[in-house]
Amino acid sequence: MTQVDILILSNGPGEVTTWVRPVVKALRQELGDDRSVVRISVVLSPCSNASGKEAAIALSYPEVDRVQGAEHFWKFLLWGKTFDNWDWCDRGVIVFLGGDQIFPVVIGKKLGYRTVVYAEWSARWHNWIDRFGVMKAEVAARVSQKYAHKFTVVGDLMLEAAGREKEMLTPNSSLLTPDSALSTDLIGILPGSKAAKLTQGIPLMLAIAEYIHSNRPQTKFVIPVAPTVDLQTLASFGDSQKNPFVETFGFNGACLIVPEDATGKALLKTTTGLTVELWQENPAYHLLSQCCICLTTVGANTAELGALGVPMIVLLPTQQLDAMRSWDGLPGLLANLPGVGTPFAKMINWLFLRFVRRKGLLAWPNIWAQEEIVPELMGKLQPQEVGEMVLDLLAHPEKLADIRAKLRNIRGESGAAQKIAQIVSEEIDKSWEMGKN
Repeated sequence: MTQVDILILSNGPGEVTTWVRPVVKALRQELGDDRSVVRISVVLSPCSNASGKEAAIALSYPEVDRVQGAEHFWKFLLWGKTFDNWDWCDRGVIVFLGGDQIFPVVIGKKLGYRTVVYAEWSARWHNWIDRFGVMKAEVAARVSQKYAHKFTVVGDLMLEAAGREKEMLTPNSSLLTPDSALSTDLIGILPGSKAAKLTQGIPLMLAIAEYIHSNRPQTKFVIPVAPTVDLQTLASFGDSQKNPFVETFGFNGACLIVPEDATGKALLKTTTGLTVELWQENPAYHLLSQCCICLTTVGANTAELGALGVPMIVLLPTQQLDAMRSWDGLPGLLANLPGVGTPFAKMINWLFLRFVRRKGLLAWPNIWAQEEIVPELMGKLQPQEVGEMVLDLLAHPEKLADIRAKLRNIRGESGAAQKIAQIVSEEIDKSWEMGKN
């Protein structure tokens, strides 16, 4: 059998870990692991949230054969040539898992490949895309009947990623022993992965953790460390000598403790004696699903927690006005320009705070629901105020249960990766049929 190419188009860190990872696994299960028959390539497009390590992460997946980084994308889009001048089979399928939905249209025409798009909330270019796998039926319902045959409801890829993680992970953390899980409240801390967010996020969230722990000593805390951040860098944002914002939140600092035993977990230890475990396995869905609540910043974290049904409080401190640089589109590009990005970021965020922001519509679950399901706190946040909100939720578990129920109601079903793999298989068959005619 002649070889078939499957080209995955993706972009940011969230898409690479929560969409690409489960889909390539499902594709190998559906189509086999013989690389002389099916070859899987990943091409990344630019993303304002990217860390630069997305290509390495994608290449680490054993199901993937080759990866091209985002820095070479525009040449590929315009001329159909990869940086390493990859060869392409006569037949193949492009699978869109992040970026702009026009990309598979253009690249599909250049390579002569069938196109499959995974669409969470909107589907475009119905006339030129061959198949759509959508998260919910509502996406397909907005489409003209003449294109309805192209649409299949596949469910939620994030739920699929979380489910696979639970199956694969063998808990080895002291936080995850049965006795510990039942006798303590586990709170996740997700301060982000970029320096602009970590500068405020680490000292603020650790100060909140200290306040909660002083009032509820049985509470434990964990930081799922982003794969793009090393421990020393993370710890530096809790060091008052390296981060001036440590004192802004009345926090006295934290130090990194790395155990000599390779099986142990690294910790951040604050001056009050509180220890926060640093969890480096990724994705951390099994861990997060055991958290009673999480403190997080805006971004992909809120989507992942929403998919897992984990209650959260979303924090947007404004003590540092240029911290939020993760906007989509032109604002995000301007805010991240070398040299002049900081003034643009301050101006964009000032305009946003002054004129644009609508309460309750910044975290992804709130955007999906068009109402405030999870609390969003913006402003010159203080640890005690946020800590009191967390303590109130912990003291009233029915409030947390209500948030969990609402989060589950707004997401799609699981099993999306296998359904997408089945669609790809069908499109491969169609490409062969068209070749015979």
